[in-house]
Parts: sequence; structure tokens; C-alpha cells
Amino acid sequence: MSSDHLLSSYDYYLPPELIAQNPMIPRDNSRLLVINSSKSHIHSVFRDLPQWLLPGDLLVFNNTRVIPARLYGTKSTGAPVEILLLEEKEPFCWLALVKPGKRFKIGSEIYFKLDNNDDNQDEFLVATVVDRDEETGGRILKFQVDSVDLFWQKIEEIGQIPFPPYVTESDANPSQYQTIYAQKPGAVAAPTAGLHFTEELLANLQQKGINQAYITLHVGLGTFRPVDIDNIKEHKMHQEWIEVPDITIEKIKETKANGGRVIAVGTTVVRALEGTAKATEMAGKQELMEFRGKTDIFIYPSYSWRVIDGLITNFHLPKSSLLMLVSALIGRERLLELYQIAIAEKYRFYSFGDGMLILL
Repeated sequence: MSSDHLLSSYDYYLPPELIAQNPMIPRDNSRLLVINSSKSHIHSVFRDLPQWLLPGDLLVFNNTRVIPARLYGTKSTGAPVEILLLEEKEPFCWLALVKPGKRFKIGSEIYFKLDNNDDNQDEFLVATVVDRDEETGGRILKFQVDSVDLFWQKIEEIGQIPFPPYVTESDANPSQYQTIYAQKPGAVAAPTAGLHFTEELLANLQQKGINQAYITLHVGLGTFRPVDIDNIKEHKMHQEWIEVPDITIEKIKETKANGGRVIAVGTTVVRALEGTAKATEMAGKQELMEFRGKTDIFIYPSYSWRVIDGLITNFHLPKSSLLMLVSALIGRERLLELYQIAIAEKYRFYSFGDGMLILL
């Protein structure tokens, strides 16, 4: 078996103090490691991104919005419960991780207390366990609510934005875990490569003639679920819902026709675009077409790239599918060498950390 397909080949040691606990202020003051050839790299700052791109290049962003997916409630007995919403299955029905999970049988009810100005009467949002999910070990919860607007109003009232588990001592507020262009609610984690962008930086990019387009991938279990099988080729990604609209497809085609580069802002954009290419091929079509649906694409070394020509990304966890995806772009050994350089230079890692720009 190739070393590129062994889980142990994607391990590295990160000093705990390099795990970023807070975002950089302003956002584009974070550092940027630029990989612009097969052998060289340059240390830069994220606000200087425009100087590394060319007029006619296309940046593709993920406009998903992180929802307040962590909820605290009680059982009918009064016992406390913690819920992490993962994915909407149908209106008012969500796949969720439940703690403690083993005691939640089908038919169990969970009560979430709402703010109420009338101290004499408590008001609750109620969810009923309607099914189990064998793949995740989670539960399907059906919320008792009359409309979509009312559902989101209540979730915004009672929920909390779920920071990653390795962010343990943060002073960040929830808005700092959203991209400035977040629009469509549904993610349980931020597309973190996009956290570096400011309004000023977007304007500077546009002024230079660097175009912008958007996809939607609601970041879910597939992104942060660990790879736990020795032969990574046997790992199964959890499906995630994506939307790649026709206007983005047209911008991609125009960019490539004019000799520009399609640069994904984050691994979620990579999966959306390459997942769309895979769906296009499976439909027997020659040209890339718009797509709305699920993708479970898993990208690792030996992958044949179809759409992207470059990537902006953060530094990822050991043995993660994201590390494997980036390895497919520039090679596993080179990527791990660059990680060691970043560690020696004390770059900040993970969600609130620094970025990399990889140009093919």
C-alpha cells in the first residue's frame, strides 16, 4: 500500500500553544504562507493577498452561515441534555448528536426553555426523538413549531454558536466565527478560510480585477469527522448538502476560457466544485453544470483535479480528511514539510489561525 494511503502518514506533532484560541483583529492581519511553485514558499500577510493573484482570476467563496447549533435542554424528568444540531433532514426535523445519547429512545421529548417576560409562565420549544441514525449514533429530532421563520427565531433565542472543541480559552464573540459574507444558515462549523476576509480586502481584490463567485456547502459532520481507518481509501465521508448555482458555473467557464485561475476559498469550496464535477460526469454531461444536492466526495493523493487551480486554506488537524485533501493538491510529503516550517515560524493553527495560499 502506498504511504499516501496510510492514516499514520498524516500525523504530526503540534505544540498546543500554536492552536489559535482567538481570531486576529483585524481579520486580514493573519499571516499567509504562499506556495507559488513546486519548490518555493514565501511568508506574507493575508491583507497582501491581491499581490499574489492576477486580474481575471476567480475566487470562489462559501456563503453558508453558522447556526446556533448547540442547545441545552431537559428531559421530562428534569435531567439536563445537550444537543448539537448537525443537518436538516426535512422541515423541522434535524439530525442531532445528543448527550447523554443512550437513554433517548424514540418518543422521548426534550424541552428547551424560551425567554419569557411573564415570570409566572414558562414557555418551551419541544423536540421529539422520531428516529435513530446508525451512521452517526445521533437522533432525528422533530421540533414542534408552526413555521420556518418561527423555528429559526426560537433557535436563535436558545442556541449557541458551537466553537470547535480545541478552542477552549477564547474571548471571541459569535460574530467572529462567521465570514463577513455569510448568508445562508445551515452550517454547524464555519468555513474558516473565509474568516480572514474583510470588506476592505474584498474591495481591493475587486479593484484589481479579481472576480468573486459563491457556492453553498453547509459544513457538517463530513468536515470534522475524524478518519479512523488505517487504509484511508476505505473511509466513507458523511454526505453534505451543496448548491453550486448557474451564475457560478458561468463565471468558472469564463475564467478558464480567458486563461484565469479558479481559486477555492477553503476546502468546503473544493468539495463543492469537485463534487459538482463528479455529479456532472455521473450524469453523462461533458460541460460543468449547476448542481444542488448531496456530495460525499473524499479527496486524497492520486485524485484527478477537474475544476480548481488554487486554494486558500488554514492549517488542519493531524489525520484529518482536510489534511488529505490539501495533500492531494501539493503532495503529502511537501505539505508536512511546510507544516514543520510553519510550526518553526510559530504560525497559528486551526480555525482561528493563519492561512495558506496554494497556486498550482
